[in-house]
Amino acid sequence: MALEIERKFLVRDTGIIDTLAGERLTQGYLSHDKNATVRVRIAGDSAWLTIKGKTEGATRSEFEYAIPVDDARTMLDTLCGQGVIDKTRYRLPQGELCWEIDVFHGDNDGLVVAEIELPSEDAVFEHPVWLGEEVTGQVRYYNSALSAQPFKDW
Repeated sequence: MALEIERKFLVRDTGIIDTLAGERLTQGYLSHDKNATVRVRIAGDSAWLTIKGKTEGATRSEFEYAIPVDDARTMLDTLCGQGVIDKTRYRLPQGELCWEIDVFHGDNDGLVVAEIELPSEDAVFEHPVWLGEEVTGQVRYYNSALSAQPFKDW
């Protein structure tokens, strides 16, 4: 089984992204079930269908499959309904790990989060000075939750 072990933080200082190249992501949800979410995502000329299991601590199962971009666009337009997530992702390598900093647009404008995937839940990693409060496990910060209850409505 594929596992994702991820910690999520708010970003206190977005100046770090000025030095990075970003990639625009569009994603929507086909399922918001409490035990599994099904997401479709487009990034440039690529698209994926992703199934994520229920989060336990900072770990959950994750299965991701490449799909044709035209299929993904059709799913976003016809199956995902409201709440399509629009964000720019910046990647910042840190040794063997990599920070992914997401700057949200549209209904989630103003929200900036950083995530880091870890080899284990107890893995030690550097906390950069631009990092803010940890929000790992806070459901409202999940992208699936943001699609249903956007940041502008908090």
